[in-house]
Amino acid sequence: MDNLWLFAFIQGIVEGITEFLPISSTGHLIISTDWLGFARDESRKDFANDFAVFIQFGAILAVVVLYRARLWQLLRDCPRDATARRLTGGMLLAFVPIAVVGLLTHRWIQDWLFNTPCVAIALIVGGGGILVIERIRPAARINTLEELSWRTMWRLGLIQCLALFPGVSRSGATIMGGVCLGLNNKTATEFSFFVAIPTMFAATLYDLFKAWPVLTHGELGVFFFGMVVSGVVAGVAIVGLLRYVQSHSFKVFAYYRIVFGALLLWWVWQRG
Repeated sequence: MDNLWLFAFIQGIVEGITEFLPISSTGHLIISTDWLGFARDESRKDFANDFAVFIQFGAILAVVVLYRARLWQLLRDCPRDATARRLTGGMLLAFVPIAVVGLLTHRWIQDWLFNTPCVAIALIVGGGGILVIERIRPAARINTLEELSWRTMWRLGLIQCLALFPGVSRSGATIMGGVCLGLNNKTATEFSFFVAIPTMFAATLYDLFKAWPVLTHGELGVFFFGMVVSGVVAGVAIVGLLRYVQSHSFKVFAYYRIVFGALLLWWVWQRG
């Protein structure tokens, strides 16, 4: 594909739909990059990898916009309210493990794991994990974000590190980890949204800082266009996901992951 703007539009849609669903946005972006021909073009591979990280900024802005009243209330209440301080501090604490591990392994992961076979295997394994968790899940005892303890948020931060493997899914890891720790579906999903704010802001700014010296003005425009597309689509996806999880399990995402992962392995085998 020669048209970078069309590439950005397609990738923005893929990112917006998949970022907050437990099906791995990074995995889907790697696959669509491969299908669009960028993964096999060494001159564009680094651009595509940096772009995949940067457009997450649009998706996280969608969270900030949709939850702006609640986020502002948390910040406003922090000086005088212990619950607000615990929740805000806990989300920042949960960001620490993935920040440290991600910084140490970022280049290695991009060089060795950003490929379709790795994503396909992670999709299948993760889908099986969701089915197991749905079968053995404990009764929900945490029904609001305000009930989360420092220990629970720290443990969710550690679990989030699994998402550094492409195809695992950051939201999937935190949501299903939350379910295992006794959070109900809505609270686990909302926590995955909130903890994504520092995680994805940091990842986006770090990648943009690295890529900035070699980006042309045209490519920078493509980056921002993709970000806007992903933000609009992500906003719709977030609202839909919250409605869905309040009355449904996550099994449908598990089945999708397993079927899609198997099809990808077949496609890789056929391609040789």
